[in-house]
Amino acid sequence: MRSRRKFIHQLGTGMAAIMAAPMLSVYSCNSAGKSEKTAETKESSPELFFKISLAEWSLYRALFSRQLDHLDFPLYTKQKFGIDAVEYVNQFFMDKAKDRVYLGELKKRCDDHGITSVLIMCDLEGDLGDADKNNRQAAVENHYKWVEAAKFLGCHAIRVNAAGEGGPKETGRYVVESLTRLAAFASDFGISVIVENHGGYSSDGAWLSGIMKQIALPNCGTLPDVGNFCIKRNLPTESTVEAYLTTECLDEYDRYKGLKELMPFAKGVSAKTYDFDEQDNETTIDYRRVLNEVRDAKFSGYIGIEYEGHRLPADEGILKTKALLERIGRELT
Repeated sequence: MRSRRKFIHQLGTGMAAIMAAPMLSVYSCNSAGKSEKTAETKESSPELFFKISLAEWSLYRALFSRQLDHLDFPLYTKQKFGIDAVEYVNQFFMDKAKDRVYLGELKKRCDDHGITSVLIMCDLEGDLGDADKNNRQAAVENHYKWVEAAKFLGCHAIRVNAAGEGGPKETGRYVVESLTRLAAFASDFGISVIVENHGGYSSDGAWLSGIMKQIALPNCGTLPDVGNFCIKRNLPTESTVEAYLTTECLDEYDRYKGLKELMPFAKGVSAKTYDFDEQDNETTIDYRRVLNEVRDAKFSGYIGIEYEGHRLPADEGILKTKALLERIGRELT
């Protein structure tokens, strides 16, 4: 079986295979970033104890298939969903991290429409827990440009992955070393480095919280994703996003235990959703229990919507996730 590292690399270079799955209900955008047809919605309720943002990954099908351009993502988010805060994914502007003209245009569009850039999710830049010292150093330095881009755009953080192919203790030691170096670099820019539970050891809440305790830096924390506690997955033979997302989880950490362990270090929360029942509740995740845990941790930052379902169009899944967060959030406030 291929290693997770090799599979993720192949996944990152084979995204075109998902282009046949359109998921936007209605959208056409011109180069000026103005939608020809939008559905204005009421913005996030101010009485919530948290703020709502949209993770760009929710629209990955449309972005990879070029139905939606990365530059248009912020305005589309505000006009279509009434959400005025966005979380970027570096895969959708991988070659633009140092392009100040491009980043300037993205920033201008956000500034012109009162949209907050929250963070950049960084993938495909090497393993921070790589056993090879040179590879680790390269992985750390590969993230520098995203720290600088995050600062330029007005984000508060970059999201990174704590991955490696060694044992848990060995990988943990290397991850601590890399995150310490990266956080030190990022501190000069006022940027936080936050780690998502994103498969492998990082989806073990005890392991990742232990990493945070060892680092103990104010600008290094976590991004708990309530749907991402699969430690080991049965990797598919086909290197596509759809194939990977639908594979069986062979070893899953208790999501509520993991959330409780990661929330003390959280500088953001990712609200993963897959499907909804007739009462508009998520079918696999108890969001009342999730938001109770978030509230008990005295978290008041951004909860990023990350719809990853297949039955509903992305737009509908995003709106249902927003409504779910608002409904339960109001009840708990």
